[in-house]
Amino acid sequence: MGNIIKTDDIHFYYENEYSVEEGVESPVKEILKGINLDINKGEFVAVLGHNGSGKSTFAKHLNAILLPKKGTVYIGDIDTKLEDRHFDIRQRVGMVFQNPDNQIVATVVEEDVAFALENLGVEPKEMRNRVDDALKAVDMYEYREHAPHQLSGGQKQRVAIAGVIAMRPECIVLDEPTAMLDPKGRQEVLKTIRMLNKNFGITIVAITHYMDEAAEADRVVVMDEGEVILDDIPKEVFSHVELLKSVGLDVPQVTELIYELNKYGLNIDKQIITEDECVEALMKILA
Repeated sequence: MGNIIKTDDIHFYYENEYSVEEGVESPVKEILKGINLDINKGEFVAVLGHNGSGKSTFAKHLNAILLPKKGTVYIGDIDTKLEDRHFDIRQRVGMVFQNPDNQIVATVVEEDVAFALENLGVEPKEMRNRVDDALKAVDMYEYREHAPHQLSGGQKQRVAIAGVIAMRPECIVLDEPTAMLDPKGRQEVLKTIRMLNKNFGITIVAITHYMDEAAEADRVVVMDEGEVILDDIPKEVFSHVELLKSVGLDVPQVTELIYELNKYGLNIDKQIITEDECVEALMKILA
């Protein structure tokens, strides 16, 4: 299917201010230390890591919010260092952040979804169609005339996602989009993300610290101290229980159960990550 995102040995650090004594700018601790990742069109990739692992910094490189100090990020064939191509990059890769209130700018839902399109000068009829389609895609069309502040956290996040969808991106990067939501809101947003990936073929890169969310992705990338330490399908990644725990991460509850049972001598497949698979395996043992 081809890459939509390619990172080639990217390094990043935040710089100190110039000091009077030294008169030079010196780098602080590297946040990213040589990330090499290819993300294909249509993939659903979850990126895991504890706080400070570099996962959010990595996400901001994917639509040129941040630029690598060394190495290259390609969106399609576009190098993100080309400032005159940043508009094209952001047309292809949309960002959804942790707090939906930071992305909602209008006092009516449909006006908020239309905001970026108005700034682009999209023709009114086309704008109307895009706004309606985007709100229907996230199941928020019936709320189109509501005030955003009257919505729940999950509904606000879906409106924020609709604003990105209206731009018709090929890829959506979500930086911990459910971190501030209650369980119901999380489920609403997760359902929306899965639908966009499966039904519309939109590439999804989801930064998260929730293991159950990552388990539903096509692929899981685990970061620690600015480096990729695991990159595989969820079943394979979550079979590395001890490694994940050593870098401050949990595993899905089912995986944890299988891990503990195996420690007591049961020989159960370590790659089980769903409840149905777990029940089936336990039934075989009990039989």
